[in-house]
Amino acid sequence: MSEQFPLHFEFRANQTFDDFFAGANEPIIEDLKRCVLGNGEQQIFVWGKSGQGKSHLLQACCHSAQQHQRQSFYFDLARYSRHQPAILMGLDDYDVVCVDNMDWIIGQENWELALCEFMQRHFECGHQLIISATGLPNYMTIKTPDLKTHLSWGLTFQLKTLVNTHSIDALIFKADAMGFEISPQVGRFLMIQHQTELEGLWHLLEKIDRASLAAKRKLTVPFLKRLFNVDV
Repeated sequence: MSEQFPLHFEFRANQTFDDFFAGANEPIIEDLKRCVLGNGEQQIFVWGKSGQGKSHLLQACCHSAQQHQRQSFYFDLARYSRHQPAILMGLDDYDVVCVDNMDWIIGQENWELALCEFMQRHFECGHQLIISATGLPNYMTIKTPDLKTHLSWGLTFQLKTLVNTHSIDALIFKADAMGFEISPQVGRFLMIQHQTELEGLWHLLEKIDRASLAAKRKLTVPFLKRLFNVDV
């Protein structure tokens, strides 16, 4: 028996365009917004290394579509790649589809063929498609030639890495969105002490926010040094 398509997915409430620190990626976000509304490119391929916010942006696209009364679906291939590709059936009924982590099905011919056929149907319906991966299609070991062709139909963007200054700005921006303040000095301390991808820093912000509330202390560098056992 073929698998039925999962009709629901988990909206991540804090992953909207307003919650994303754009930095040098503002032009990409504007193209994504136009695509979602049906006023721009029909298909966009976004690539970049892990932790740069690709999943966040695809979730944001779905949020934006829903706000404009357009049906959307976020489909994470990292989660479903071990299932049969028949679960793609019916996906082309949605106005906007966001396919995340395409890397996970590369080399699996049944998945590649099914994705290729879905893209053809979706395109013929005039619907919008946004895909993410960690690399360019030309450098992937794709076994299905038509899939490589289909992936080049629209725009292709590489997410730009935030330089250190922008990373600190991103921390301040994210903290503000979470309802508390951090100073540039605190942001710089966190970047130096915890050189990790941004998603890891978001979890770190949640931890230090809870710690400061419990201790009834402001988020200062001395407080964080004690919290993380850093020599003063």
